Amino acid sequence: MERSSQGGEALELLVHGVGGATPEKMLNDPRTVRITGDDTAAVYRRVDDAGPDGAAAHHDRPVPEAYVWSNLTSGNGTRALWLLLLPFMVVNLAHWMRPAAREGTRAVRLYGLLVRLAGLSLTVLLVAAACEVALDLTAWQCAGTRACAERHSWLGFLSPDVSDGGWWSAPGRRLALAALVPTALTGLLWYLSHRTWRAYESQEPLDRTPEPENGPGHTALSRPGFWYGRRLVARLRAAHTAAGLLTVAAAVGTAAAREDRRPGGPVLLDLLGRSLEGALACGALAVIWVVCRRGRSERRLDRRLDAHLVRRLPLATLVLLALTLGYAGWARPGWQSGGRLPGDTTFGTIALAQGVVVLALAAVAHTLHRAGGDGPVPGASGGRSALRGLGGPAVAMLACALGGVMSGGVSQRVSDWLDGTGTFLDGPPVLLTWQASVIPVLLAVLLILCALLGRSTWRLTRAEREAVAREYDADPGDPARTGRIARARAMATLTDRGPLVVGVTSAATLLLGAGALAGAFGTGRTPVRATEGAPAFVQGAAQTAQALGSWLIGLGFILFVTWGRRAYKDAAARRTIGILWDVGTFWPRAAHPFAPPCYAERAVPDLTWRMATWTRATRGRLVISGHSQGSVLAAAAAWQLKPSDRARVALLTYGSPIERLYGRWFPAHFGPAALAALHRDIDCWRNLYRLTDPIGGPVRLSGDDCGPVVDHPPLADPLAYGRTEAHPLPGPLLGHSDYQADPAFADERERLLARLRPEVPAARTGAES
Repeated sequence: MERSSQGGEALELLVHGVGGATPEKMLNDPRTVRITGDDTAAVYRRVDDAGPDGAAAHHDRPVPEAYVWSNLTSGNGTRALWLLLLPFMVVNLAHWMRPAAREGTRAVRLYGLLVRLAGLSLTVLLVAAACEVALDLTAWQCAGTRACAERHSWLGFLSPDVSDGGWWSAPGRRLALAALVPTALTGLLWYLSHRTWRAYESQEPLDRTPEPENGPGHTALSRPGFWYGRRLVARLRAAHTAAGLLTVAAAVGTAAAREDRRPGGPVLLDLLGRSLEGALACGALAVIWVVCRRGRSERRLDRRLDAHLVRRLPLATLVLLALTLGYAGWARPGWQSGGRLPGDTTFGTIALAQGVVVLALAAVAHTLHRAGGDGPVPGASGGRSALRGLGGPAVAMLACALGGVMSGGVSQRVSDWLDGTGTFLDGPPVLLTWQASVIPVLLAVLLILCALLGRSTWRLTRAEREAVAREYDADPGDPARTGRIARARAMATLTDRGPLVVGVTSAATLLLGAGALAGAFGTGRTPVRATEGAPAFVQGAAQTAQALGSWLIGLGFILFVTWGRRAYKDAAARRTIGILWDVGTFWPRAAHPFAPPCYAERAVPDLTWRMATWTRATRGRLVISGHSQGSVLAAAAAWQLKPSDRARVALLTYGSPIERLYGRWFPAHFGPAALAALHRDIDCWRNLYRLTDPIGGPVRLSGDDCGPVVDHPPLADPLAYGRTEAHPLPGPLLGHSDYQADPAFADERERLLARLRPEVPAARTGAES
């Protein structure tokens, strides 16, 4: 296939990966200038390559430009607070892990609906946990118990037994005051989502004139409205905010209504309570209707906003919450707080609903996977979808488990803090205690799995030692250096075991969660009390599991926040943890509006606008060069171009997770069909990777009518085994970094840049490699 090489100037657009980079390092020049963009993300050139109007000063070679986007995902240590919303981010990932299938089918719509319902359950779970801490443990149990209130003097004004009580000592008024905490949490989530919605979702992609795509297999990433989820996020934010406020209102109102239903209670308050419960039920149905009805609009830029829904639904629920608080604060002589609020039913219903939704999601995903999508694609490898299409349900299960662990951990820790001896309070709901008790069992399963993976990695290391010796002709060589190279290669393969780890963890979590739910509902007592009368060994094991699980949840929560903060402050830690975070925040918020914002909704339009305006103004050609996560952004930006502009783009990727991670976990958008279509549409694509790289890997597109083979043979790492004239000192193992150090990188880059020069023929044949 011949492609025209007409055009003016040529451009090389560099996109860095995880961990960020400076324009000076990317352009290999200490003098750089920003030609477009702001402090968050911008395009830079060397000073010598930019004139007063930003045009190229040198026309005899492609002009390099660096797109720096690191400030979209990194910042100061307070960014670690986003990690508290990790369950929301994980369930949003499940939405995009749908198996490849034809768009618009009922199964595809049902898949998205189930994920949105799972996301809604997580919002309710988070607010319910805040209600458990503030309303039940603090205002109801501790403030209503003389011994506990005396231990915490700041609760004295709430207790009816301390200083003869006061106006706030009535149980309903205590609950109304404590309800301000979960209400403030819901407001904070709304504020964060609204603020990031203005900063990210408001960035409009290129509004291009539609053109017919060249052939089958094109992904939704090429649709004009894919990176513009402003309307959907606003609608979901309204629904989830209303769900949080309704949860607070239900926690307060049901306690007061239960008191009013007792024989001899005031008839007027009873009628008012029943009316409020009916209004809460109607509000819940309205929220579910909004979540079920509203999906994404991708085929066009949807600039409209449902102002009536976005404003009125949260406002209506806020008014209903205020009425409920006023109803609960009404004086009820003789009302005393005792026992627990009905949290067992609440958390049990949420856990049961999440289990049903995940199982239904697994059934739909299995059906979609068996359907096979668009069929086989020539030159593309198939059968690599994570967990045979069940990656989305497995990740959704992990999101629910994370939400449960975080909710249970906070509740257990607050209960232990308020009631140090464990004799004053009834503690958190029984289900949360059962969930804490299964944590040691889950950790034991994971330790066994890690031991098995360690054993297989050790065996693979032994096999790789022989391969290293053959490749470097190092026999006998240096055993220590051979071992380091072999170990790096073996450790890099652990990335490919990710589906096994996720699958085992998800299955174990589902089974143990079902056991905890059955234990809580079957006995109505904690694991220790449920084993009363059993042998001493059984009772000791139950007691140990309950105590150890409670402490592990709290410790894990603290470590989680600590590691998250370190990941944002320490560059080395960010390179290790950052890829997982950047994968999670790459995708738009389609299932949960309170998830961390999608940086690609700014980065992809940036790159697309730059490439489109360049080709439109100069009629030139360009090569976009992406490392690691930058290669995914580069591919996504190329998909957003018109097919006629896409044909003027060459792509160089290195250390790229585009198939190894994205292709396996997101087959509907980066599967073999989508990658083959991109390969067919662009001018040329070359991919570099190393066997020691735990992130990057091959694209696995072979040579056929789509063009040349994409993957370069694996680069040597290290470049030389021992000391040579070219490398007089021992070379380091580079792994995922510094691909530019390999001579093959310069060769492949030069080949792509040569295609951009008008005087060089741009023939593309299947024999090219």
